[in-house]
Amino acid sequence: MGSAKFEWLGIDHVQVAIPVGGEDAARAFYVDVLGMVEVPKPPVMAARGGAWFRAGPIEIHVGADPDFTPARTAHPALLVVDLHEVIERARLDARWSDEIEGSVRCHVDDPFGNRIELIESRPVDGA
Repeated sequence: MGSAKFEWLGIDHVQVAIPVGGEDAARAFYVDVLGMVEVPKPPVMAARGGAWFRAGPIEIHVGADPDFTPARTAHPALLVVDLHEVIERARLDARWSDEIEGSVRCHVDDPFGNRIELIESRPVDGA
């Protein structure tokens, strides 16, 4: 393996699997509960089902999988401001975790049982 250095900028999107035909339930969760907006998929990709959602710099793609199994361990971790308010306002059933010292975070499930981690955004030191 070489020692080439790359410039990493961020993650473009995270894909989460959903069962075939689950797009309306995904919209109800990602748009109505989490407050994201649906963004159009390119027509060739739209024909395969699924949907794309965005909130600020965060983009979640849900892909229809005929062999769907919920992701109980693998998960996106999303940074939010005022996490407790988000949980309360969205009426989410949060599983709070204090396993990482100094971090305020919880896990919720999408309508299909996929694990989603929500983390309170902290100001950068010195800001």
